[in-house]
Amino acid sequence: MSKRKQSSDAGKDNESSDEEAPTSVDVDFDFFNLNAEVDYHAINRLLIQLFGADAEGLHTGTLADLILSAADSGVGSTIKTDGEESDPCAFLTVLSCDAHRENPAMGALIQYMLSKTSADLAFHSTLSSLLAPKTQVQNQVQPHVGLVLCERLINMPVQTVPPMYRMLGDEIQDAVADGDPYNFTHYLFISRVYRLTPEEEAMVAAQRNSKRYKSAGSSGLGRGGDGVYGFHPEDEEVMKLSTHVLTYSYTKAPPRDAESIGLDVGGRVMLVPADRFGSLVRTIGEVFSAPDSS
Repeated sequence: MSKRKQSSDAGKDNESSDEEAPTSVDVDFDFFNLNAEVDYHAINRLLIQLFGADAEGLHTGTLADLILSAADSGVGSTIKTDGEESDPCAFLTVLSCDAHRENPAMGALIQYMLSKTSADLAFHSTLSSLLAPKTQVQNQVQPHVGLVLCERLINMPVQTVPPMYRMLGDEIQDAVADGDPYNFTHYLFISRVYRLTPEEEAMVAAQRNSKRYKSAGSSGLGRGGDGVYGFHPEDEEVMKLSTHVLTYSYTKAPPRDAESIGLDVGGRVMLVPADRFGSLVRTIGEVFSAPDSS
């Protein structure tokens, strides 16, 4: 049974003339728990998309297995459009970096994030301290990092994101009450970005000024500065509440020049204290919820 249902008019065009092709597509999105029986291959594909050129060295298949096995705690959601047995087109979950430290995929991700943040000494120092193996000290709260993983198909509307985050917040509270390892002090978000040259930005600006673009509605891709755009619009709100943010290039990305084809894609990592997570969930809901959502 689905957690909830949401309808969307994807690409709605209220100004199309008789000569123009219709651009409105009605889609029902159903929210489900992660399902180890059917979700593995789609989750793995989405993880490969999330980690881009560096995915091969990050054991995405093992990570997909970890995500699905950890979902026994009831934490995490998928979005599907054709019933529970269909492939998810989006997922959101959080994993304990401490509880799963010995998992090869989590170990590889920890080392990868520490390697990438070495370009920002303050971020690297903070993250190294947070992710260091713990020594139990009586009556002392230990740092506990939750790794937030969220990815979706390119054409998924951002309005599907707020319900997933609201459910994640509730699921984390329930898991903590049940004694599961979700009592985090910090959340580490991994996302992805693309970079545009000034010439490419000019082309995008021209497209956004076109009648068809205005009527279809903006994709909401967020600009982080210096021609850097996020694939996930909600990253703009995550960054506002982050203590550290770093955009990085993929280690295995091929060299680019004037003849390169396709987007210049990279990664982004953001660290948010846990006491700001509730505010983040509320803000994502206020900024991105569909007009008729409750």
